[in-house]
Amino acid sequence: MGDQTSAEQQAAPALRDRSSRRKPARPRRRASVTGVIGELLITAGVVAMLYVAWQLWIGDFIYGAQRNAEGLEISEQWAQQAPPVIPEPTESDTSEETGGDIEPPILAEPADTEVFGVMRVPRFGEDYAVPMAGGVTRAGTLDPIGIGHYPGSPMPGETGNFAVAAHRTTYGKPFNQIADLQVGDAIVVEVKEGWYTYRFRTLEYVTPSEVDVLAAVPQKPEIEADGKYITMTSCSPMYSLAERIVAYGVFESFTPRDAGMPEALTEGVSA
Repeated sequence: MGDQTSAEQQAAPALRDRSSRRKPARPRRRASVTGVIGELLITAGVVAMLYVAWQLWIGDFIYGAQRNAEGLEISEQWAQQAPPVIPEPTESDTSEETGGDIEPPILAEPADTEVFGVMRVPRFGEDYAVPMAGGVTRAGTLDPIGIGHYPGSPMPGETGNFAVAAHRTTYGKPFNQIADLQVGDAIVVEVKEGWYTYRFRTLEYVTPSEVDVLAAVPQKPEIEADGKYITMTSCSPMYSLAERIVAYGVFESFTPRDAGMPEALTEGVSA
């Protein structure tokens, strides 16, 4: 018992030495106003970068896939329905002037945001099938639906200028590849009655105020239309509202639904 007490007494100084050599605890650093603001700015920057990434890449991919899926669904619904009756061509329809082609039916102008068709452009990909609706407002048509029809402009297959608009960036960017169009490329507008085929002719860059591109004969408002045209408009350059890029095409033919898909959608795309 006495030996144990003696050993404890001998160990006590060593323990005191160790405790005395321990480093004193560092005082906690107080957060400064500048530090807090800096951290908030870093967090805001990260959030902004994620938002930009969503808008320019991730969101566009999702929106684009969604638009195409919606367009294909509309197309399948029309395919399952009984095809509308297209009037038989009259003598004037089969004259040399029309080349014997079927006179295209003229649709009533859609109400604002009313979906009436699906655009297909082989140059933009095999799965490209974007819904088309009345109006060209962002909130009503361009953002949530896809491609908008300029109110008051002719409908597909009608004499004059069938004019449409869509985003080149964001919200699925339906006209992102508009500058890649080549002469002769098919631009097909599918409706319940069938398919209207246009052929691309040329591109033009204009200022936002040059509305003559929407005239019955594009850029020539003083001339009365005797042809059938399509005008596709979008913003230019990318991610800017400084100009407009405009693609023009001319009407080629109408294919009734009961005749099957037009060759323009199956002929492939030239390099």
